[in-house]
Amino acid sequence: MNSLESYYLTEEHELFRKSLREFLDKEVVPFVDQWEEDARLPKELFKKFGDMGYFGMTQEEKYGGSNLDFWYDVIFIEEVSKSNSGGFGASISAHPYLSLSHLKHEASDFLKEKYLPKAIAGELVGALAITEPHAGSDVAGIKTTAVRQGDKYIINGSKCFITNGVFCDYMIVACKTASTGSSGISMILVEGNSKGLSRNNLKKLGWKASDTAEIAFDNVEVPVENLLGEENKGFYYIMQRFELERLTLALGAIASSEWALEYTLQYMNERKAFGKTINKFQVLRHKMAQLSAEIESVKTFTYHVCKMHADKNYCVKEASMSKYLATELSDKVAYQCLQMFGGYGYMEEYKMARFFRDSRLGTIGGGSSEIMCEIIAKMVIDDVNYQAQESRARNQDISIEELFTTLPSRLKKEKANGIELNVLFEFENNIFYLIEIMNQEVILSTVDRQMSTVDLTITTTTETYIGVETGKLNPQEVFMSGKIQVSDLGKMMQFGGLFKKYTN
Repeated sequence: MNSLESYYLTEEHELFRKSLREFLDKEVVPFVDQWEEDARLPKELFKKFGDMGYFGMTQEEKYGGSNLDFWYDVIFIEEVSKSNSGGFGASISAHPYLSLSHLKHEASDFLKEKYLPKAIAGELVGALAITEPHAGSDVAGIKTTAVRQGDKYIINGSKCFITNGVFCDYMIVACKTASTGSSGISMILVEGNSKGLSRNNLKKLGWKASDTAEIAFDNVEVPVENLLGEENKGFYYIMQRFELERLTLALGAIASSEWALEYTLQYMNERKAFGKTINKFQVLRHKMAQLSAEIESVKTFTYHVCKMHADKNYCVKEASMSKYLATELSDKVAYQCLQMFGGYGYMEEYKMARFFRDSRLGTIGGGSSEIMCEIIAKMVIDDVNYQAQESRARNQDISIEELFTTLPSRLKKEKANGIELNVLFEFENNIFYLIEIMNQEVILSTVDRQMSTVDLTITTTTETYIGVETGKLNPQEVFMSGKIQVSDLGKMMQFGGLFKKYTN
């Protein structure tokens, strides 16, 4: 155990790592070349992982899980990422950390009892279907619809880039169930053998061992009991699960970079030029030293974020930073390590060629580097604040009327210059407030009805909104739980960015 891991991991964790590594070296590593050619993993491999308990480590015991701590998942992600096949790592991880994660947190008891035990056992393989041809990082822009007819949903639309989508037994599908932007998305479980469902395996630059599907839904009928959570709350469920997905991608990128560096150092110790091994040339030694320092630095930060996640602290900013740094670094490691192999690095029989291709997807999947930077920018530039409640301003009781009267003094006039925005707040008991922003002025009025001509409608309770504004509630958690619903997510972000934080 190295010095970093000794801060976070116990002896039991390391014993688990050792046994997992032995399992992977026996059941995975010798076969990855064949799986790369097949463009999929064999179904029986999932059963082997299920028999070992790897899919249920943090799942409830009553469904066949082990209820272990999050660090077992960290170790699992790291070790599968060191098997020199990004496709294998993606496919075997998508099942527990994408589809099973949604089942664990949002599914009804009926769905959990029907699917979780078999999925944890590896008898069923799942997929998560969100991305569409014209809606990747923009989740709110999906167009696949689910129209309720009696006791069924009728699903029409398409999905693409879905890991395990071709051969999965079920998929968790994001669908539009209402035409109200992000607040009209629902998550629905669809059986893989459903009538009207067609799937096509896409050819990719890398990650070849994972099947990646293009999926079409043509009047696919699904029972209403297959709805996960509440109708029209799917966007918030997706946002909640993104934190884990980004941590998973960061951990995988770091672990595979460690593997690539070790593989490269081994080659450099054997390859000779001008009468000495190439690890004796200072310019090459220093490149490896720099990469080693960068990997260790990003890993240390990522472990800190894992600790935050394990302690159930909301860490979307930190997870986004970790994903961005780790995947960008993996690309750098791939480029510079391949260079050390010279012409052999360009040959498929050397492992660096596959790593070079596989690493490229890290900066794209799970939210591109550009999206990660925009998320971070909103927090560090636009004054979006997610500090812990106890570190925020202490608050006294305040009414909604009193809170709204502070808006003019809190307006960031430099940002409001030239902006015209009409925002309708709809509270309980048919209480409506209209906020009009007109070129650095705020006009507050009460209205007696819902309006269709406003730019943005915010629906919530007075208690919830006061709690967010006064720092008693975490705004991101409240938003993602569905306690605040908006008609236009972009307008909501714009509106929120126009005002300074409330203080007594």
